[in-house]
Amino acid sequence: MNEKTLPNRYREPDEKTPSPETAAETSFFSSLLKHVLIICVFSLSVLFVHDVVVQSPFFTIREITIQGDHRVKKQEIFDLADLSRPVNIFRVNLKTIEKQIASHPWIASATVHRSLFSTLTIAVEEQHPLAIIRIENFPDMIINRQGVPFKAYEPERDLDVSLPVITGLDLTSTDNFYHFEGPLFNAVLDLLQSRYQKNIISIHGDDLIGITIRATGLFNPSLVPETTKLPICLGFDNYDRKLLKARQISQYIQANIPGKTIRAMDLFEMDTVFVTTEPMTAMQANIEKGV
Repeated sequence: MNEKTLPNRYREPDEKTPSPETAAETSFFSSLLKHVLIICVFSLSVLFVHDVVVQSPFFTIREITIQGDHRVKKQEIFDLADLSRPVNIFRVNLKTIEKQIASHPWIASATVHRSLFSTLTIAVEEQHPLAIIRIENFPDMIINRQGVPFKAYEPERDLDVSLPVITGLDLTSTDNFYHFEGPLFNAVLDLLQSRYQKNIISIHGDDLIGITIRATGLFNPSLVPETTKLPICLGFDNYDRKLLKARQISQYIQANIPGKTIRAMDLFEMDTVFVTTEPMTAMQANIEKGV
């Protein structure tokens, strides 16, 4: 009897196929490892380049240019920037140098930037002094055009400072910071912005009558000698108009009252002006009378 051959139904087991979750996890870690290696190589390259740059003598500062200096000497700026010795241009901290230079009382601000590979450029903005303020029990102070006190006035060091002297003002303290404010101080600033600023020798402020100035060079020397500091009361406003009116009055006196010299003027009100002359008389100059 012939035996029937049956087909072999045994099959080799297939290799185990990873699950989708396992494949994704393997791909993620492989990608992460590649990125980590790239970052490490890039970081090492950056560190290597940095070390080469900051240690190379090629990048040593060879030239320093300073712009905007007029009152402050260049050597003072060099000393403040601490740039008297050779240093790599990429090792200096620009912000730190700016703060060090701006610590000088006559320097309002400073900016520093690198140029090319070995040049450092320093630009300074110096303070613009406006007046000297004198207050009892305080040292004299110099204020800038914004009315902010920026340094103590030192006659022996500030010999070239020719500024009007202000009295009669009070300091205000806010958060331990002293400054000036109020209508009287604003009136002083307005006066110091007028066209006659250079003629003013001193300014006295009073809360009731406003500003009284002493000035030279406003009138004809035959009426007011150049050496005389003529006191003129100006009140709180219209300074250019009032001083123009004072010049007109002086011309009237010179033309119509010979032999008189002006001792003082009161222009608190524009309509009525009082003039004291020498020999001592007091005249009322009214605009309606054509003066």
